[in-house]
Amino acid sequence: MLKDEYGRVVTNLRIAVTNRCNLQCFYCHKEGEKNPGEEISADRIIEIARAFRELGVRKLKITGGEPLLRKDILDIIQNLPDFEEISMTTNGILLEKYADELKECGLSRVNVSLDTLNAEKYRWITKVGDVEKVIRGIEKSCEVGLTPVKVNMLVMKGVNENEVEELLSFTNSFNDNHIRAILQVIELVPFPGFEKYFFDISAIEEEYAKISTQRRIRAMHRRIQYFTPKGVIEFVKPMDNTAFCMHCNRMRVTSDGKLKPCLLRDYAVTIDGKHGEELKKAIIETVRKREPYFKG
Repeated sequence: MLKDEYGRVVTNLRIAVTNRCNLQCFYCHKEGEKNPGEEISADRIIEIARAFRELGVRKLKITGGEPLLRKDILDIIQNLPDFEEISMTTNGILLEKYADELKECGLSRVNVSLDTLNAEKYRWITKVGDVEKVIRGIEKSCEVGLTPVKVNMLVMKGVNENEVEELLSFTNSFNDNHIRAILQVIELVPFPGFEKYFFDISAIEEEYAKISTQRRIRAMHRRIQYFTPKGVIEFVKPMDNTAFCMHCNRMRVTSDGKLKPCLLRDYAVTIDGKHGEELKKAIIETVRKREPYFKG
C-alpha cells in the first residue's frame, strides 16, 4: 500500500500518454507539464503502470494531451495490468471512431471535456473543434458501455456560466433505468491571465443541493454527487476547497515519463533507467513527498 508521510493512501494513478492534442483550448493546464521531453514509450507506460499496481494502486486514468492521437493506444490499453478500473480523459473528437475498440481492449469508461453545446462557442474555446463530433462520441460511448461517461464542463464567466442546466439535460438524456452519463461542473483555477473568466460555482451547487433526492460523498477530494430525478451532477472546486488537496489520492506520470506528486506544483521526479524494485523504490520515495495543501 502506497502512503505519504501524512498517512494518505494513493489509490489512483494518472498517466499522460502524450502532450499532443488536436484542439487548442485556451485554458488547458497541459497536466502540469511546461516543457515535456520525448514522449513516453508504450512499453514504459505498461512497466510503470505494473509497478504502481503491484504497490496497491487500484485505478488508472489515461490522460494527455489527447490520448487517442497515439497510434498504439489500443495496444497500450490491452496490455495494461488488471486494475479495478481503467478510464480515459479525452476531448471526444475521435471517440466515435474508437469507442468500440476501446471497450473491447478493456477500457472501463471515459471522461469527455465539453464546456458548451453551442457550435460557435465551442469553436471559439477550442479554436478548431467540431462539437458535433464530441456529441456523437459521447453517444457512442454510452451505446457500447464506456460508462458512466463523465462530461467535464469547465465554467467560465462571460462564456458558459448560464449553460449548466442545458449540459445537465444533455447528460441526463442518456439515463433511463441506470446512470450512463454524469455531469461534472468544474470551477476554473484563476491563474494569472485567466482571472476574468473565474466564476464561483457555489451558488449553482446550492441550487442543485436543494433539489437533490440523494447525495454521495466521494472519497477523492470529498466531492459531493447530487442525485436528481433524472441523473447525477457533481461540482469540482479545486482552490478554495481545503479538502481538494487534503483528500487527494492520486499520483501522476508525465508524458515524458516523470513522476509528479501534484498537478499544480512545478516538481517532477526523473525515473529514467529505473526498473523492477528500483522503480518501485523511486515511486515510494516520491509518494512520500506529497503534501496535503496547495503550494504555488
